[in-house]
Amino acid sequence: MSVVIVHRNPLEPFPYDRWLRDYEGPVVILAARDRFEPFGERVPEGDLGYTRLELFDHDDQVAGRVARLAAEYGATHLIGEHEADVLRVAALREELGLPGPRAADVLPFRDKALMKEHAARAGVEVAPHTVPGSVADVLAFADLHGFPLVVKNRAGFNSVGLRILRDRDALTAFLAETYGSQRDERRDEQGNLRGAEQRDDLLLEAYVPGRMCHVDGLVVDGEVVLAWPSQYQYELASFGTDPGSRVDLALDPGDPLTGRLLELTGRTLAALRRPGGRLRDHAFHAEIFHTPDDRLVLCEIACRSGGGKIREVFHTLFGVNLAECSIRAQLGLPLPDVERVVRPGRRPEPARMAGQVLMMKRPGLIHALPQAPREPWVEHFWLYAEAGQVVPPASGSADFLTVAIASAPTRAECERRLRSLGARLEEQVRIGAVPS
Repeated sequence: MSVVIVHRNPLEPFPYDRWLRDYEGPVVILAARDRFEPFGERVPEGDLGYTRLELFDHDDQVAGRVARLAAEYGATHLIGEHEADVLRVAALREELGLPGPRAADVLPFRDKALMKEHAARAGVEVAPHTVPGSVADVLAFADLHGFPLVVKNRAGFNSVGLRILRDRDALTAFLAETYGSQRDERRDEQGNLRGAEQRDDLLLEAYVPGRMCHVDGLVVDGEVVLAWPSQYQYELASFGTDPGSRVDLALDPGDPLTGRLLELTGRTLAALRRPGGRLRDHAFHAEIFHTPDDRLVLCEIACRSGGGKIREVFHTLFGVNLAECSIRAQLGLPLPDVERVVRPGRRPEPARMAGQVLMMKRPGLIHALPQAPREPWVEHFWLYAEAGQVVPPASGSADFLTVAIASAPTRAECERRLRSLGARLEEQVRIGAVPS
């Protein structure tokens, strides 16, 4: 046995040496060079105890280098857990004849338009949406659904490129920036577009009001074995403008939303699973709106573990790291952490509540950052910058300045602790203008 891992994260949250301590074959890692320093890690030098650790600088290098490493080490498995890699790695598995999900298995989780089509067919509510090929398509959708409108890349992640168009002026600016010369396009009598090139990379949605929930969990041999919902207490898309603390909190077992969110997620996973497909062992991260009139509307779902510190919050809830267990399951290794909490015929529930409070990076010169909290209920704390450093704006919804994870016996107490800690973090962070 041997495994090649395509890695596009810092290494601190992914200690493969510990996770795969009982794996008997070579562990080869191909890692993105640009994912270390933004998260406070030094670019690796040497192999760090792995069989091989190589760095890549450009996406167009990945396929060729994976093929070379797979041949050199006789790879029996190929792993890629980042959203930017799951489809590419699935295609490479197919090309190299390795076991695991194929591109067709993963595509419904990566193409947001296809995802919504499958989900809606299974009775899961999704926002009204379209793939706008032209200016005329955008304008027609806006006339039908009004504002706000949401624009995202069909294959996007981490809210990168997501835009909320709140009025006609924002729409006009978006059209000029995105479609350019298509402003004066026309359609013929048959409705065919003349004089402009169609786009197919964007998704345009009607805005769904309400609080965003997320459900995270693990599928083993095609069955959901562990899952739990949480709720963002903020708007994900505001990562570039929100200077304050942001709280994300697990739901209580007795919350009326808990069972509904778990049921909806199970139906969505079943709807996206390809009959006879090979996507059998994976983590998942679903995002679902809870509207003011008490509807649940699917935003999207991914066949990998949640980003940010969602994995660490889930570990605080259950003692299970979803990325670790997903990788071990794909390699056919035992899952003792899962076995400890999963009992036949019973829905696993957390023994305590947990959540996270975070602050996003914002541009400027850092004058002061908080000290590590000393409260015993603070399970983890991270800083991703240093005093005296000039930082750019947040590039996505997981581009944090600081994060803390807290636990408590109840959700109410956990929220109180997180908000109190968040207020303190806000007071201790000082970022000023960069001297000219």
